[in-house]
Amino acid sequence: MGFIFSKSVNESLKNQKEFMLMNSRLQLERQLLMQNQMRERQMAMQIAGTREFLKYFGSFYGLTTVALTIGAIKKKKPQLFIPVIPLSFILAFQYDKGYGTLLQRMKCEAENIIDTDYAALEMPKGPITFDDLEKARRAQSKFFIEK
Repeated sequence: MGFIFSKSVNESLKNQKEFMLMNSRLQLERQLLMQNQMRERQMAMQIAGTREFLKYFGSFYGLTTVALTIGAIKKKKPQLFIPVIPLSFILAFQYDKGYGTLLQRMKCEAENIIDTDYAALEMPKGPITFDDLEKARRAQSKFFIEK
């Protein structure tokens, strides 16, 4: 009788472990999907912000270039045209960031850093541990208690 009872308990525990493992895996997959979607949305907002900035800066660049060109011709001072050169670089950078391949190149460089220069990514004082967090929490709670 005891053997039959322990066998069913063992079977029940085994089923419960499998269910818990499956449930935790499903929860982890959902968390990863949610984090990825949040990352995608943040990147989309950054790209949209860059494109919006580009619209305003492009308008400013166009008006400035026309005005400086007219001023340089009318006053016969070619040095008035000089600010157009750095503004052109800024415009090109913003265009590349908003519509070009800058993000893909940055991604490739980041992958290269991870693959070849991982030491550059190490955090100062190493990774955060539970003990570090507890020490900081205790120090912070003492700070608030003393006030």
